[in-house]
Amino acid sequence: MTETEREQMPAVVQPPRSDASESAPVTGGTRVEIENLTAYYGSRAAVTDVSLTVLPRTVTAFIGPSGCGKSTVLRAINRMHEEIPGARIEGRITIDGVDVYGRDVDPTSVRRAVGMVFQKANPFPTMSIYDNVIAGLKLVSNGRRRGGYDEIVEKALRRTNLWDEVKDRLNKAGSALSGGQQQRLCIARAIAVEPEVVLMDEPCSALDPISTLAIEDLIGDLKKQYTIVIVTHNMQQASRVSDMTAFFSLPGPGLPGTLIEVDDTTTMFQTPSRKATEDYITGRVG
Repeated sequence: MTETEREQMPAVVQPPRSDASESAPVTGGTRVEIENLTAYYGSRAAVTDVSLTVLPRTVTAFIGPSGCGKSTVLRAINRMHEEIPGARIEGRITIDGVDVYGRDVDPTSVRRAVGMVFQKANPFPTMSIYDNVIAGLKLVSNGRRRGGYDEIVEKALRRTNLWDEVKDRLNKAGSALSGGQQQRLCIARAIAVEPEVVLMDEPCSALDPISTLAIEDLIGDLKKQYTIVIVTHNMQQASRVSDMTAFFSLPGPGLPGTLIEVDDTTTMFQTPSRKATEDYITGRVG
């Protein structure tokens, strides 16, 4: 396994507690609270003063123009933002009341509880389909035999509607799959470790319409078990897949992005409360 593959692999460890007196582990919750979040790259604030609630077992879409900070907020939820040199946050992010930036919380436990699916499908090229699915689990395998993962692999691939397409070639390279299949494989890899929250950063932007609809159908199914946050530039997609929508925008050149409004998706797209939201959704500004 290459060092790059190891860095991309989901971390699987038992989540520590944010405080010795707290009884709730990071993995115990599916409700995400963001309070007064400002995220920095060095001295520059990319997005400022964001407060919103992501409800359990719903899909929340982050929309807004490029550079407004929506992907930065997404990555802050599972502490990937801080992996960038000089990046930091102010404010608070909690999962079921547990501060994910708490002093005693290991970032790897947060990333175990909060899975991530990236814009470009990234199956590990040196691994088979089977090994891609169990990549994170193997970190804590404790000597389990390969056969011990069979049920987990089948379950994850069935959840992502991929099992029937690949069950006869599980030993083939994951990178040999089509683009849409690769993205579903990456989702299977993310959910194999049983996270509570799944983050998706424009998961369909590189896919054809048929593959996009397959991923959207999958999102609708996965929200029965997981809390999902998706960043998308596709307004039709946001209206189809999400229960709640958060609109971010840029107040002016050189200024950090801000959260303009959050509402249930139907209300947001039919009767937004802010003119800036209406202008963006209807395409008058972009």
